[in-house]
Amino acid sequence: MPKLVSVKQQEGHDARATAYIKAYMLFPAGILGLISMLGGVGGLGYQLIATDTYSWVTFLESSGLLLLGGVLGWLQTTYHQWILAHRPEVFAARMRQPTLTKSGKPKRESGKIQDSPSGSPWAPVAYMAGLALLLFGSTVAVVYGAVHPLASYFLPWAGFFWAKLFFWKSLMKV
Repeated sequence: MPKLVSVKQQEGHDARATAYIKAYMLFPAGILGLISMLGGVGGLGYQLIATDTYSWVTFLESSGLLLLGGVLGWLQTTYHQWILAHRPEVFAARMRQPTLTKSGKPKRESGKIQDSPSGSPWAPVAYMAGLALLLFGSTVAVVYGAVHPLASYFLPWAGFFWAKLFFWKSLMKV
């Protein structure tokens, strides 16, 4: 009896790039955003209840840290959306399917060199500058400001990850 062979159609670059963004960018951003928000609000709650040093300055600085993280998250999301619109093969190449070996264990395709360069050559420099700005803002809020250290280091990350989720919301629609 002949075997039935079904040929699985190769998904396009857009579908694989979208799947990569959902699985490897948005899902972790949601979890890390939640953890960061809980840590930041917990630090502010500790400052309000235990140390009794919460003031309007604390509110303004913590809001500024959230806004700083949100702006950096929006900038990174805008760059990633540009890559998705103009060069989806960059994200699609990261979503390779494993191949099965004789032992039945999945093995990644090796020896394949990425033909297309990833995004901009300035992207790593911009990422490092954004990270430095985020850490600098948090340190300034701790040293010279009125925000508890736990809150000042968690709140910008909460803003960053929540901004990524908010600005990718059109991609998450079914």
